[in-house]
Amino acid sequence: MTTQIGMLLFPDMTQLDFAGPYEVFARLPDAEVHIVSKTLAPVRTERGLVMMPTATYESAPPLDVVVVPGGPGQQPLMTDEAALAFLRRQAAGAQYVTSVCTGALVLAAAGLLKGYRATTHWLSLPLLALLGAIPVDARVVVDRDRITGGGVTAGIDFGLKVAAVLRGEAVAQRIQLQMEYNPEPPFRAGHPALAPAAVVAALRQAGEPLLRQRQTLCARLGQELGVRAAAK
Repeated sequence: MTTQIGMLLFPDMTQLDFAGPYEVFARLPDAEVHIVSKTLAPVRTERGLVMMPTATYESAPPLDVVVVPGGPGQQPLMTDEAALAFLRRQAAGAQYVTSVCTGALVLAAAGLLKGYRATTHWLSLPLLALLGAIPVDARVVVDRDRITGGGVTAGIDFGLKVAAVLRGEAVAQRIQLQMEYNPEPPFRAGHPALAPAAVVAALRQAGEPLLRQRQTLCARLGQELGVRAAAK
């Protein structure tokens, strides 16, 4: 049977959170990818790229894999009852409930990561605890039927891991080779443990206003979910 994969699309989403795994899933044998949004209207992503949904919350079929990307638009989504209801409804019958980057915060806001190990972008990783998840500093985390990827570029790694779970490692390896995914980053600066301290400090400072907003929202939603954990 064809595996039905649904990828959420929303305003101010980080497009690479979506495009990386989409590239993998679109090459997956016997799979159909649905781009799901509230309406069928074009959606403008964080950096201005405009994308088109193929299904709405109401018209999307029952999904085997639910995928939530991240980006600054994730914050409004965390209190969007239509989006949260869609995720809860689909998660009830899905094989895997997944996310990339801060999409994990949306899953957690829907109550779908309570008690699960999960990852997200390193700046927001501690916030998962506020929503009942168990933060793990890793590129991709698999905990039972939950699969989460780290920040932005981890979406490709995430997509290949999901492909391996669904179709086996040989298929995932063929897709990786077809994509020539053989990263050689020009700088050792892709993780705070590797980047120069000044670079990490500058990025933390630039992201502080958004992070404060996220922390306030996560703390409030965590209380509503009955979570006692606190981010450090």
